[in-house]
Amino acid sequence: MRVLLINPYYPISESPSPPLGLAFLAGALERAGIAVRILDFVVTPYSPAVLAEALESFAPALVGATSVTMSFDDAVSIIQEVKKISAQVRTVMGGPHVSFRAEATMDQFPELDFIVCGEGEEALVKLAETAPAGGGWQNIHGLVYRDGTGIVSNPKNSHPPELDALPTPARHLIRLGRYRALGLPVSMTTSRGCPYHCIFCAGRRMGGNGVRYRSPVAVVDELEALTGLGFHQINIADDLFTANPVHCLAVCREIVRRGLTPSWTAFARVDTVTREILKEMKSAGCHTVSFGAESANPEILKTVGKGITRSQVCRAVQACVDSGITPQVSFILGLPGETPETMRQTIDFGKELKSSGALHGFHLLAPFPGTDVRKRARDYGIRILHNNWRDYHANRAVAETRAVSQATLDEFIIRWEQKFDEYLGDIREGMATGDASAEEAWQLTRLEHTVTIYELMMARIIENHGVWRNGKGPISSEDALAGLAERIGPGSKIATDQLVNTLSFAYQSGNLRYRVDADVIRWEWVEYL
Repeated sequence: MRVLLINPYYPISESPSPPLGLAFLAGALERAGIAVRILDFVVTPYSPAVLAEALESFAPALVGATSVTMSFDDAVSIIQEVKKISAQVRTVMGGPHVSFRAEATMDQFPELDFIVCGEGEEALVKLAETAPAGGGWQNIHGLVYRDGTGIVSNPKNSHPPELDALPTPARHLIRLGRYRALGLPVSMTTSRGCPYHCIFCAGRRMGGNGVRYRSPVAVVDELEALTGLGFHQINIADDLFTANPVHCLAVCREIVRRGLTPSWTAFARVDTVTREILKEMKSAGCHTVSFGAESANPEILKTVGKGITRSQVCRAVQACVDSGITPQVSFILGLPGETPETMRQTIDFGKELKSSGALHGFHLLAPFPGTDVRKRARDYGIRILHNNWRDYHANRAVAETRAVSQATLDEFIIRWEQKFDEYLGDIREGMATGDASAEEAWQLTRLEHTVTIYELMMARIIENHGVWRNGKGPISSEDALAGLAERIGPGSKIATDQLVNTLSFAYQSGNLRYRVDADVIRWEWVEYL
């Protein structure tokens, strides 16, 4: 039995990290003795030919794709292409989007044989084991399938596995080197689930009631392994790292006890952090904590079930600053009850927090499947404009309130994006005059490297131009880099100086390498770590 797992396209602007969910699934399959591969079209270009080659060379009996809402259309297109290439291959999808639209998705897309709702490690292993027999699916928790008479939805597992019983994520199957080259973080989790009930989030329904925790020793074992991979940052991707202070402190103290020096970030609520917790997090290597403040208006906060106050936000931000941690505060515009006045309050509050030392940003409400705000949109005074899932990235309005229109929301976000571009322009000017700080200069340089490396990767420029014959004997790295830049330059839209600087940076940071076979020079990305 062989299983091919696919990560569909997801824009680099959303700062993706290596697909942790697929890594967990792959780890579970490997532990069960099932051969598995991962195709990641976030950091490699997709084409039907690439998919066909994988199907032919690996010959999987089951192909699975994951998706969030904005990547759903791409995931479906891949599943449809799989069936065109090899009709006998069984197909399955998972992820938050289809977990809450399972029957509708199965009804709309006959190319899809199965959907796994919620956590999928146990279900996917059982599906892979039973798929060759063509049946026996009625006892697989969370599985949606066709039985010849209609669509069947099995109940979810009411007793999901303990997290320490799950396998180690099979990151060796992911092209981690490409994420590292792009300057993207690697993610891990210490828990699953969230104890809160925000109406705009489906996380609680996805992970089940309550929160399950990994043991601090297991958490830090994984963290220690990740620190050796050379990523500049590790994201603790728990819905809420600080939900349980005992767990949070135990993880931090285990990091310190081992003498590790990782650089990491985490998500928290403003009412779950204290100065003691933040001090311990800082000592353990945390440099940024992300908070969802959502709105400055108390009535909106009450309506959406956030359960926090403006003063709590201010206290949490100040406590972070005092602890040497960067507070990053996000807001959602267009929530139920939003008016021009409440928008102004929230925007002004963001400015106030910035003056206190916080980073802040704005997104727009995206009523995702599975959220209460989508289910009860009319009750909340929300008008959902369309279901063009690719637009559900929270950077353009897909919903509006009675008092704030789509145009108003989009106008603000476009201005916000323009201000960010102007900020980058100011740094660029400051670098030219020597007025930019070292931190600002590095942030801009790193961003430019990321953009250039992504273009090189997705256009397969290294693969297409990185091989040539060298008849001059031994070659230095400087000459090899110069030769590569020379061969890329004529057909590239990348400025020559930027290309040379980025190639040199990628090589010096160990993400791009070359080898000499006889008299042939071959450049390649470092793929697997």
